[in-house]
Amino acid sequence: MTAQNSATAGTAIAVDTGRPSARRRGPGSGAVLAGLGVLAFSLTFPSTVWGLESFGPWSLVALRSVLAALIAGCALLAGRVPVPERRHWAGLAVVAGGVVVGFPLLTSLALQTSTSSHAAVVVGLLPLTTALLSALRTGSRPPRAFWAAALAGAAVVIAFTVQQSGGELSGGDLYLFGALLVCAAGYTEGGRLAGVMPGWQVIGWALVLTLPLAVAGALVALPSEPVRLTAHGIIGLVWVAAGSTFLGLYVWYRGMAEIGVPRASQLQLAQPLLTLVWSFLVLGEEVSGAAPVAAVAVLVCIAVTQRAGSRGIRRTGADSRVRS
Repeated sequence: MTAQNSATAGTAIAVDTGRPSARRRGPGSGAVLAGLGVLAFSLTFPSTVWGLESFGPWSLVALRSVLAALIAGCALLAGRVPVPERRHWAGLAVVAGGVVVGFPLLTSLALQTSTSSHAAVVVGLLPLTTALLSALRTGSRPPRAFWAAALAGAAVVIAFTVQQSGGELSGGDLYLFGALLVCAAGYTEGGRLAGVMPGWQVIGWALVLTLPLAVAGALVALPSEPVRLTAHGIIGLVWVAAGSTFLGLYVWYRGMAEIGVPRASQLQLAQPLLTLVWSFLVLGEEVSGAAPVAAVAVLVCIAVTQRAGSRGIRRTGADSRVRS
């Protein structure tokens, strides 16, 4: 093999992203990118509530996926991005099924009967679930301080959001718990793939993969569900498609590739509180006076997880090898 061929082959080798990618620009940059993703995601539930003013849940998810896939397809064509290798398509299918189809559909169904603030309960568990799945999938082993802070942060968020909703479970909670599991799987697999290809290409190809299904779903759902176009409905649709699904996931996966899935996932501890703020400002939902206390506690937990994660994440022997 020539030196040139050896160099070319070397570029196809990447370390699994249970910890930060070797080509990262720095932990600060990755944390900022992942934080921007969390900010975009925090608007998803209020935007979905707006979107449901104009569309049924099935129509909203189908149109959201179609619009996001068209944006992603144009970006991939403009960048002349080559089609991913066959070995990556299974992972892209998990991303597509989890964050492009599963989470939007299940949360849209839940938000027909649940408030946006109540739905934030599922996001309170998402960081911990993502970290657990990442540890199982990639072999990463965060230190004990990380897990202690992650559990504490999840407990604070759950206690606050349950108190905010009056301590009652709603009829949409089964949908929300299902959304939690599929989204965590999509985040974990997407974070792993972001160590092999740019984050925007991960979500871009996942969206393109779902385009035929999304178009078919739109053709079936639109005639069978009522459509009442309003300004809120259109804005909600555009945001969940362009903001949450494409731009949000783009910076999110890029951030995960730089600081690792476990650390990035814990930044989402702030997402339920941000969602409650947006729910108050945009939807007029009530927020209790305990919000500032919960916010401070969550920020402390996030700081501990980031500090513990930056000290290094151990990996199992089977997963410490470089994958080709």
